[in-house]
Amino acid sequence: MKYLVTATIIWAFSFSLIGVYLAGKVDPFFAAWIRIVFATLLFLPLILNHRVPLKRSLALMAIGGVQLGLMYAFYYQSFELLTVPEVLIFTIITPVYVTLIYDLFQRKLTRRYLLTAIIAVIGTAIIRWGAISSSFVIGFLVVQGSNLCFALGQVSYKRFKKDPEEKSLHDFGYFYLGALIVSTITYLIFGDPKLPTTLSQWSVLVWLGFVASGLGYFFWNLGARKVNAGALAIMNNALVPAGLLVNVAIWNRDVDWIRLSIGTAVIALALWLNQRFNRNTTATNSTQQ
Repeated sequence: MKYLVTATIIWAFSFSLIGVYLAGKVDPFFAAWIRIVFATLLFLPLILNHRVPLKRSLALMAIGGVQLGLMYAFYYQSFELLTVPEVLIFTIITPVYVTLIYDLFQRKLTRRYLLTAIIAVIGTAIIRWGAISSSFVIGFLVVQGSNLCFALGQVSYKRFKKDPEEKSLHDFGYFYLGALIVSTITYLIFGDPKLPTTLSQWSVLVWLGFVASGLGYFFWNLGARKVNAGALAIMNNALVPAGLLVNVAIWNRDVDWIRLSIGTAVIALALWLNQRFNRNTTATNSTQQ
């Protein structure tokens, strides 16, 4: 869980940074591409210094291409259509996608995971639901494309790295390499010349690339291997109150503290229920053995 929390803290800054410094000012496809370039450079030494079997590297590239490459193509475009709060609102469905995709792979329906994910969605909706712009339908669909890619990617990585205690990390660079290939293609097809022009924009992109993408997704996928699907689904929504707190602390946006407190409490309840369900299941299995 500590890796997911670390990634959440890092990512809490991303929404506001993108919304304030990049949205409408820098081509979203370039922003996504250069962010992945920086993240790939961070892990490039691991790719060059370690030989990985072809099948394994291709699998990691495919996961990265979906989770990061395709996800960013949708994610950055959503800021062109929606405000930061609206993007936050529409990400609350991600936990449901995580649980359903995980169950699809397992060929079963784990009702307790779906229940806790829905509770987490309700908690997040309490925090962020508000006025929605006229372009919300298209924006909603774009964000759902981002949510589906992120959910599919993290569940796929969790299944790919079946041993949660595996210490091998040298192959993670291929995750970013796959994302870079997809992002390069989307940028070449859909990008335009609206490039960064200020030091602040470049500084934000460097932070988002090396830290939020490079370290953030590494910590997130590492943590995803060590928790059950229910906890993973809930942590997808912990980013919303964290992102809101950062937005208030730095940019002094108005916030309804009562709704924030109630919503956060509901998300915490979902996490507690999930952990309780998981302990009970583990205890039952141990007794049966």
